[in-house]
Amino acid sequence: MVAILEELDPPSDRRVALRVTNDALRQLRSGHPWLFDRSITSIKNAGKAGDLAVVFDGERRFAAIGLYDPRSPIRVRILHVGRPTLIDGDWLADRLAEAVDRRRSLFGTSRGIDEADGGPVDENDGLPGLVVDWYSGSAVVKLYTAAWIPWLPSLVTGLSVATQRSDHQEGPGVMERVVLRLGRVVAGSAPPGIVDGVVLVGPTLDGPVEFFENGLPFTADIAHGHKTGHFLDQRDNRSLVGRLVGEAVGSGGRHRVLDVFSCTGGFAAHAAAAGATELTLVDVSERALELARHHVEGAVGSRPQRSGTVNGRPEVVTVAGDAFDVMADLARAGRQFDTVVVDPPSFANRANHVDRALAAYHRSARLAALLVAPHGLLFHASCSARVTEASFLNQIRRGIADANREASVLTVTGHPVDHPIGFVHGTYLKAVALRMTS
Repeated sequence: MVAILEELDPPSDRRVALRVTNDALRQLRSGHPWLFDRSITSIKNAGKAGDLAVVFDGERRFAAIGLYDPRSPIRVRILHVGRPTLIDGDWLADRLAEAVDRRRSLFGTSRGIDEADGGPVDENDGLPGLVVDWYSGSAVVKLYTAAWIPWLPSLVTGLSVATQRSDHQEGPGVMERVVLRLGRVVAGSAPPGIVDGVVLVGPTLDGPVEFFENGLPFTADIAHGHKTGHFLDQRDNRSLVGRLVGEAVGSGGRHRVLDVFSCTGGFAAHAAAAGATELTLVDVSERALELARHHVEGAVGSRPQRSGTVNGRPEVVTVAGDAFDVMADLARAGRQFDTVVVDPPSFANRANHVDRALAAYHRSARLAALLVAPHGLLFHASCSARVTEASFLNQIRRGIADANREASVLTVTGHPVDHPIGFVHGTYLKAVALRMTS
């Protein structure tokens, strides 16, 4: 363990004591993990980030306990509700082991080591403000609150045990490295040495790490890339798109794919491995498109040579620019594709952004529908937690109708096994696959 962890101030032995509104108390008891500052009616022994805060009810009885963050509007991240319990390193280790155990299906040897990359810990595992993703021996710890910083030594120790074995079941393997990632707000208030991308345990990084997703090779910049380097939550959906493309390709023939908001090309890579002959990738980041092309090339190497390709390889075109503008340009040019994938970033980071997000989904669905060839596939995703599945699907249907197209729903998907749902705002991912019928 590096020296910076040994130098961190531990949480105080004194507990912050809080009284809250009746509405907040009801929400905490129903499983909501966030206590907002505006819900606090009284406070005693105000502490520093990472101190434990105890919530009392109107009769001064224990109601909940969590991590205190005096600089965040989410003042307490709730760890436990109900009877009093001791929160310490052993408690954290047990909770981490439980989180890994929920993902047992990802780590079984019968599925092979290629399947062992995913998210061992998610905010919905009862550890709000904390995410841990796993990349073939590298654990990437991302903090969305400074309250977790004093707990980093216990967190690293618990992860080392939990990832090797959980509940006497196989874990993802030996933890060779721990990389720390910080949310934007956390980075601005972290102590010296606690910086985004620092390696807490193990060898230093000399570039992206290699890992496998659904048997396909990928790389991730786990120190500086978006989120933790790769969007692992879309792993199952990328497999779904690959399967649908493979079914459409059949024994051979031309298949054109448009991957919008392609980022580092996860969907395009799976489509390429399934036999797509032409791929057009659209993203605002030229660096992301470079990685996407690399990932597509790696995926192609895993498939047999097919007809319609050049030297067994598909034609790959990358377009850097605003996704909406590019889709509009392609539609005006009369371009169409056999499969169109739209996987945008969150359009609603705040509650007052919901209407704007719904309008964006309507627009993206309309433009995408114009670009799908007859009987082709449209896959559209949303990662906006504040947009419900029903509202999202309604905008997709409206957008398709406004493009004067008709489509049938093949499937609607949600969270994969390593991104469980623990409370209402934890439900963020939803996606729909449709087949154009006219």
